[in-house]
Amino acid sequence: MNEAAKISTELTVVVVSYNTCDLTLKALETLFANTQRTTFRCILYDNASSDGSAEAIAAAFPQVELIKSDDNVGFAAANNIVADTVKTPYLLLLNPDTEVHDGAIDSLMDFAHAHPEAGIWGGRTVFPDGSLNIASCWAKITPWSLFCRAIGFSAIFPDSMLFSPESYGGWERDSVREVDIVVGCFFLIRTETWHQLGGFNLKYYMYGEEADLCLRARDLGYRPMITPDAEIMHLVGASTNVQEEKAIMVMKARATLVRDHWSTVSIPVGLALMWLWAALRRVITAPLAVLPGDKHRTRAERWRTIWRRRAEWLSGY
Repeated sequence: MNEAAKISTELTVVVVSYNTCDLTLKALETLFANTQRTTFRCILYDNASSDGSAEAIAAAFPQVELIKSDDNVGFAAANNIVADTVKTPYLLLLNPDTEVHDGAIDSLMDFAHAHPEAGIWGGRTVFPDGSLNIASCWAKITPWSLFCRAIGFSAIFPDSMLFSPESYGGWERDSVREVDIVVGCFFLIRTETWHQLGGFNLKYYMYGEEADLCLRARDLGYRPMITPDAEIMHLVGASTNVQEEKAIMVMKARATLVRDHWSTVSIPVGLALMWLWAALRRVITAPLAVLPGDKHRTRAERWRTIWRRRAEWLSGY
């Protein structure tokens, strides 16, 4: 694509893939098939996949601008590398384990034009069966939200805004709403805002990077928003197969968000609540290891690993 075409195009869609060949091909298929009114370019950064992703994508979608990396630099760094080259007014991060529903990106762009004050925009995500996937947005971590998680209130009362505040209680993502965090699977931002924020903080190798970016955007006066009119399917975690490692990275990211966005006097409280959360889950799940069924043993092993490696994740990134 020449420079003039890049400038006249309104949106750049960035996809970062890692060993998700079939899913990525489907994501690209639905992206191009179901976006009618928005002019966009698509850049795909392949993070050293070993499953033939880059070759398959190049063959099936020659219009995609493919960057084939020799190393897995992580989600945050890959997006930063691509974003540095973007000249379009808007930038959309799209996960490879998604399927774009009809008109989703067109509707998201309309929403951004109607609500420029938000600065960052997202949509509604569902699972393959059409049921709600709440992980399109989250509320920020607070002492109360960590306490509710540690004690178990969030699990017992998932539909309560009081006891499950990070998930926004029972909100079905069926209305326009201001949120603290738009998740990076379907994440629209003005390119100038991205550069104003300096992109993702590279300390967040995986998980937490979009939360950090959104919280920094809110500090500048932006108010991220969600619209139900832009819907995609998202599988969640397709590129992370080892559940224990994913859990450790999530805990590490959460500890880092506490360290980066809480007051100095509050940080020890937050880390103590995370310690309590892991300790209680370890105690509660330990007896499950002797019960029949892989599900019970897997859960017990996951929390055993999280507890054993607590010093690692409490230190954050």
